Amino acid sequence: MLLPGNCNLFSHLLRSIQGIVKMSTENGDELSPQRRAPRLNERILSSLSRRSIAAHPWHDLEIGPEAPSVFNVVIEISKGSKVKYELDKKTGLIKVDRILYSSVVYPQNYGFIPRTLCEDNDPMDVLVLMQEPVLPGCFLRARAIGLMPMIDQGEKDDKIIAVCADDPEYRHYTDIKQLPPHRLAEIRRFFEDYKKNENKEVAVDDFLPPSSAVDAIQYSMDLYAEYILHSLRK
Repeated sequence: MLLPGNCNLFSHLLRSIQGIVKMSTENGDELSPQRRAPRLNERILSSLSRRSIAAHPWHDLEIGPEAPSVFNVVIEISKGSKVKYELDKKTGLIKVDRILYSSVVYPQNYGFIPRTLCEDNDPMDVLVLMQEPVLPGCFLRARAIGLMPMIDQGEKDDKIIAVCADDPEYRHYTDIKQLPPHRLAEIRRFFEDYKKNENKEVAVDDFLPPSSAVDAIQYSMDLYAEYILHSLRK
């Protein structure tokens, strides 16, 4: 989503660079080393497009043509991390929210689905099972295999359980029932315990099938279209 402030910043930056280069050329003056104008070629200038400066992972990244079954996920937290990263909605950057209070780490990569909206005013949360940790800010393709109903301090905060669609070890999974029981117990226990030392209550219900996950994603896509897209078009 391109904000007016970003447009002004880009225009001001480009005018300033062009002005410096023009003055140097017209006057025939050699700028001092401290004030030497950069030699910008067309490739560099084209990379400073307004889209690249203002791209927002929640709003600008496509959800994917196969959604709600297979979809893009922006990773916020790496598998094995104790750092709770999250999307800063205003800037689109990934920020550090806190360090987990308990001696636990995220059991899998964790992120959100772009162009979705849930009842907590956040995009849909996803836990993505795969072999390797993924850097925060990267996106990947995932397939929904189940839904974990969760209540966080009295508010609905369900999580989609998914597998990386391009990981040869995990992409064949299509149903959460196919996962080893210990893997499911590990995921459930993490979310039940990770806020206990903050004196915050989290309740996790029984895992639901892929159809429930797909329905939840479709609902979040519809909410986004109704509320977010409608407001952007005004």
